[in-house]
Amino acid sequence: MSFGQGGPQWGSGGQHHDPYNSRQGAPDRFDPFGAGRSAGDPDTPDWAALAEASAARARRRRWLLIGGGALATAAIAGIVATAIVSSNDDGDDRSQNTSSELPGPENVPSGSGGPDPSFSSVAPAPPPDPKDFISSETKDTAPLSVDTLFPGKKLTMTGRSYAKGATARTGTCTAAVQGGLGPVLARNGCDQVFRATYSKDGVAVTVGVAVFGKESEAKAAIAQRVRGQNLTPLAGAGVNTFCKAGPTCRFTANSYGRYAYFTSTGYTTGKDVVTGDTKAFQAGDDLAEFVFRQIVARGNAQASAAAVAPAG
Repeated sequence: MSFGQGGPQWGSGGQHHDPYNSRQGAPDRFDPFGAGRSAGDPDTPDWAALAEASAARARRRRWLLIGGGALATAAIAGIVATAIVSSNDDGDDRSQNTSSELPGPENVPSGSGGPDPSFSSVAPAPPPDPKDFISSETKDTAPLSVDTLFPGKKLTMTGRSYAKGATARTGTCTAAVQGGLGPVLARNGCDQVFRATYSKDGVAVTVGVAVFGKESEAKAAIAQRVRGQNLTPLAGAGVNTFCKAGPTCRFTANSYGRYAYFTSTGYTTGKDVVTGDTKAFQAGDDLAEFVFRQIVARGNAQASAAAVAPAG
């Protein structure tokens, strides 16, 4: 073992070489601490002293390591504790309650002291039914005229345009119908009839709306109508007479709410309308659909106005 930079100088003499240079007068290279020779042999090292010194240094190193480890452990513990304290002070109270015990009723926070919210036990009224407004004259109070039922100078249905001709309104329902339909309308309380004629490519359609006091009366009039009882075609305003004195025409009748509506379709040239006549049938169906939509729109408008009207 070498105890300093002046360690043993090994020569090339093999195992019989004097590794410690114990010759008389040789320089001392083995006592770096200034002690270690016995009194009887100044050139021989004191192995016991050297061993004791080495053990002392080992003990010092061990205690230094132990002390350093303890200091490092204490420093780490301090850092962790600081981090925990910092996380608990970040302004969030979530970490304050570390108890695993669930809060009992006595620990539940009380209310704010204000009145409890109240809820009405009365269900809100349903929105108005548009059909209710067109089923009785007591609720159907919106303006009603030729212009409200047949506005503009023409109408377009799915790309097909029809020019509007003559229009009429009569308070004597029998004057607007033919073939015995007048008494049927009068018997069921008909109040007035509105008519308008539309034409396209030689086909003319008169559409009429008979107004009653309530829905049941309009339904009864349609149910009691028989074949041959129809709306009288209305000529004029650019439309020649049609469906008169001979040619075959097509007639329809229906009702919605307190309104009964009719169509009379024919050719202004006197040509007959026959089964499978797509041109004439399409025109009559378009006008019937148009007037039906006008009646439905009337109910929708009045229901919407009632929904936003203030109560009382």
